[in-house]
Amino acid sequence: MSLQMVSTVSNSSLLQPGFSLLNFDGHVFLFGQKGWPKRSCPTGVFLLDIKQNELKMKPVFFSKDSCYLPPLRYPALCTLRSDARADEYQYIIHGGKTPNNDLSDKIYFISLVSKTSKKITFQCIEKDLGGDVPEARYGHTINVVHSRGKSMSVLFGGRSYTPLAQRTTETWNSVVDCLPSVFLIDFEFGCCTSYMLPELQDGLSFHVSIAREDTIYILGGHSLQNNTRPPSLYKLKIDLPLGSPAVTCTILPGGISVSSAIVTQISDNEFVLVGGYLSDNQKRLACNTILLEDTKIEIVESVGPEWTPDIKHCRMWFGCDMGKGSVLLGIPGANKQIIPDANYFYILRCKGAEEDKEEELITQTCSQTSSEDPGDSTPFEDSEEFYFSAEANSFDADGADTYNEDDEEDESETGYWITCCAGCNIDINTWVPFYSTELNKPAMILCSSGAGHWVHAQCMDLSETMLLHLSEANVKYFCNKHIDLNKGLQTPQKVMCLKKPPMKPLRKKKTMKLSTSAKKSFLRRLFE
Repeated sequence: MSLQMVSTVSNSSLLQPGFSLLNFDGHVFLFGQKGWPKRSCPTGVFLLDIKQNELKMKPVFFSKDSCYLPPLRYPALCTLRSDARADEYQYIIHGGKTPNNDLSDKIYFISLVSKTSKKITFQCIEKDLGGDVPEARYGHTINVVHSRGKSMSVLFGGRSYTPLAQRTTETWNSVVDCLPSVFLIDFEFGCCTSYMLPELQDGLSFHVSIAREDTIYILGGHSLQNNTRPPSLYKLKIDLPLGSPAVTCTILPGGISVSSAIVTQISDNEFVLVGGYLSDNQKRLACNTILLEDTKIEIVESVGPEWTPDIKHCRMWFGCDMGKGSVLLGIPGANKQIIPDANYFYILRCKGAEEDKEEELITQTCSQTSSEDPGDSTPFEDSEEFYFSAEANSFDADGADTYNEDDEEDESETGYWITCCAGCNIDINTWVPFYSTELNKPAMILCSSGAGHWVHAQCMDLSETMLLHLSEANVKYFCNKHIDLNKGLQTPQKVMCLKKPPMKPLRKKKTMKLSTSAKKSFLRRLFE
């Protein structure tokens, strides 16, 4: 194994824990950027361009018939082929978190429409499901199995927020393990069926899953309820006859106590397991080789790379499988870099250059996010989770414009999780509802100073009565910082002048014109 550092150019802050990698035609694409998409790349999907150990991002486009795809972190992701050896495929994306920490329960299909030297276009379609639809979650896996000429997707594990009816002020943002149900999803007919198997007692999350033909192996994972990482190894076998599917589970020996490990495939039946966590605050630096045969799985320890001191001593790490035996690893830059969100990145190559062949990956591999989530009892925070998808490789591409993060607005000034003032005490990891009207986001109000900016109502010491009044009334509000400036600019309200009715012009008296004979008759009567 070899480890090589990668230099990033101005946009490394977009690569944060929770991102996924997609591989189309040998090109790697980033999905799940930090924050909401911005004007330079409204799709939030980027081509990763790595040349001479320098990493750049180039935005891609969506077709006009595509649906909106939010930047989901920690989703379940895998490829879908018409059969096990088909050349064309698309990616399935399920669940995950939005930048506002809302959980998604939707399923998306993303496929490559066209690729030129200057423009890459994807199509994204949302799939409607019926039956036992899986609840919104993250930290789970989804795989595709093939049996008797048919295909189905299998979804397992993950975490979700505590149901609303069970929440209290203290546990408002808490997460719980999902039930250990196995979901079979038939995308041809759009229906889901759930199975409760007696062998699966815990709702594991951040586990590794490897699919081969009609079998899925589930390795490791973390049980939030018991706060343990059991050395579990399960074998799920899916039989798809003409009638109802048959799902069986077998508990196998030789499992590994690890969560959030990365799996990369180096041959048809050989994989390498890298990274992960042994406990809440201990990384797993060992590596393992996983060998799959027709009826069994073998896991043996292998020689790992020579980890750098930065990797050895860092508190957390994250990354993704780049396919063909390569892994992208990231560690926090801490105070060593000017940009506080910037990270250091490495490429780990698990096989020699002479073995790096352009073979097709038959096995569907899907591994998972690391460590724990805000609201968990563990010391790790949201920013310390990983997401690892499968199937990607190094590449070379020219043409598209490079994404320039410097052209964008400061993300810290948008969204609910901002620092609205010097004394702002809203923390994404510790926030609990302050007002009775809040659900899973802190209440905000717009200050009308200048172009306007958002502030947290709690940081502005607003009572709930005043907050409701300002929300309902059509009045301007000024935050604590700008209220004094506003007072100096206030002017008295204009007094409406009373309208006086216009004076009517005097009427001229009408004079009668008399004929000569009439005048004579009038004079005659006057003197008689």
